[in-house]
Amino acid sequence: MAEIMVLGAGMVGVSSALALQSNGHNVILVDRSAPGSETSYGNAGIIQAEAAEPYALPRQLQTILKYGLGLSNDVLWHPSAIIQMLPSLLAYYKHSAPSRHKQISEIYAQLTSRSTSDHTPLIADADAEELVSREGLAMIYRNSKDFAAAAETAERYRREYGVTSRILSGDAYCAEEAALKKCPAGVVHWEQSWSCSDPGELTARYAKLFNHRGGTLKYGRAETLVQTSLGWCVECNDGPVEAESAVVALGPWAPDLLKTLGYRIPMIYKRGYHAHFESPLVLKRPLLDASNGVVAASMTQGLRVSSGAALVNRDSPAEPRQLERGTKALKSILQIGQRLDEPQWFGTRPCLPDMLPLVGEAPNHKGLWFNFGHGHQGFTLGPTTAILLKQAMDGQTSALHEALSPNGRISA
Repeated sequence: MAEIMVLGAGMVGVSSALALQSNGHNVILVDRSAPGSETSYGNAGIIQAEAAEPYALPRQLQTILKYGLGLSNDVLWHPSAIIQMLPSLLAYYKHSAPSRHKQISEIYAQLTSRSTSDHTPLIADADAEELVSREGLAMIYRNSKDFAAAAETAERYRREYGVTSRILSGDAYCAEEAALKKCPAGVVHWEQSWSCSDPGELTARYAKLFNHRGGTLKYGRAETLVQTSLGWCVECNDGPVEAESAVVALGPWAPDLLKTLGYRIPMIYKRGYHAHFESPLVLKRPLLDASNGVVAASMTQGLRVSSGAALVNRDSPAEPRQLERGTKALKSILQIGQRLDEPQWFGTRPCLPDMLPLVGEAPNHKGLWFNFGHGHQGFTLGPTTAILLKQAMDGQTSALHEALSPNGRISA
């Protein structure tokens, strides 16, 4: 019997397995699919060291009206999904109050500030250097007013969090980004962020590293998890697997599993889409078109365009309206070729009302641990919260561990 089973082979789960393995534990990694083939595959591939403040729910009436009336491409919503998630959204709104959001950001910045350094040894040991670029992230602003506000925010981030950036005129940035065919008003180039040309492949290579170091990957169904007299058991394709402890690293699927054990996880599900396009030029670095809520990044599959957040029911069919609007806007400033013929991908960002991941031991079950709820930053923060999980399982405590702990944050 293994010491620990980790449920979920996305970036968070694979990183958790590696971190626990590094402490000498016998670890089994369980998922229904190949590592990195679901949510971790489809993101924009950015390790966002600049994301010191998590996305707050807007509290300005003008912004709320824009979202409500569908005048912004950042957010799309459906009434039935809003009704279903209303308690969680109200809590999210409460935590988005300026004073509370500042407290949360002081915690969150401790995570994002170490994200690249926590990825560094894994990238090297997984022989994945060719997948990673350290050229930063460009946020493009189409009008002078938005650019001026963004420049002020960038200066505040430098002052409060030590996040560095370059503030460039549109003409200056066009001189270094050949793929742009029209210059924006200005650009904030966040220097400390990294990008990956194939986030699914990076996750898969981390999983291969786990396997190379003696770890075991099993294909099975996390929803079959049950507590036994010896620990925890889950049904896998080749039979039941038991372990003394279990780590739930299932992202948006975690609440469904934990509901069967009596836990109510107030999750907000934000759907995102991507598509790949032929591109005559490789971007120097990913760019976010701030006016249209869309990210463009050069990937091994082509130019990936990723959309903003859609608050829709999880079983809703694909409705890539945001992606289509964002792509149309991008084509006015960026050289983009034909869309590649592939199924429409979409995935879900697992967001919690207080915008912090849940990392720590379950309140009512011995040997059950949580590491999920990373919102928009699972790919960024996987190795970081894995280290914090490892420390918590070894009995280490700190103010950061307490802030991320499930105790007092969920109903059990």
